[in-house]
Amino acid sequence: MLRALIFDVDGTLAETEDLHRQAFNRAFAELGLPWHWDPALYADLLTVMGGKERLAHYIDAQHPAEAGALHALAPEIHARKTAAYGALVSERRLPLRPGIARLLAEARADGLRLAVATTTSRPNVDQLLAVNFPPGAKPFDVIAAGDEADRKKPAPDVFLLALAGLDVSASEAVAFEDSAAGISSARAAGLPVLATRSRYTERHRLDGAFSAVSDLGEPGQPHRHIAGLAWPRHVVTLAALKDWHAGRR
Repeated sequence: MLRALIFDVDGTLAETEDLHRQAFNRAFAELGLPWHWDPALYADLLTVMGGKERLAHYIDAQHPAEAGALHALAPEIHARKTAAYGALVSERRLPLRPGIARLLAEARADGLRLAVATTTSRPNVDQLLAVNFPPGAKPFDVIAAGDEADRKKPAPDVFLLALAGLDVSASEAVAFEDSAAGISSARAAGLPVLATRSRYTERHRLDGAFSAVSDLGEPGQPHRHIAGLAWPRHVVTLAALKDWHAGRR
């Protein structure tokens, strides 16, 4: 039976990626670095999973002559970026994507376990949840964040951590992702994947997902079907997920 749902964060729970980009730019400005990541550049950098890894890659690729000093500065850059991101999420009251809050509520009411599996840092997750749920609420039973995993996506490590924390098998869960690397990560952990496109993954192939849609949809706000399984009335509901899961056996 279906016992758990596991969600990526950036681009899946919310359209966070551009706020990450803006936060990096704030950090660069605070430290007097003459860098600016525009959306096109950031889309390319997102092929590197993890903010710290993304920054290190940029330093090596664009500033090799200064790499030693810049890598030494990188922890401060990233710390300032994390603080700036938290401020931006709070300032903008960044909402969850369509259907997320509804599906979480349906799953919780039905007794399913819920987890996050993300390459982002734990403070970023906490801030997003803080602006979307009441004080003291714990919408997820397990949060497996990037710094806890030995390897970033597309390796399966963070999804395996989530499964272990939930104490469920991959056959009893469904993963939600928005990127090619995320789909590969979840599939490597043995999980079926439902993919939702986000702003920065419009060009990604979503191969490996059993269903790909623009978002989860809401009653009166249907999603756009992209590939694979189509959902009744173009809304992903827990009832439809359970019917699909039961039919796999």
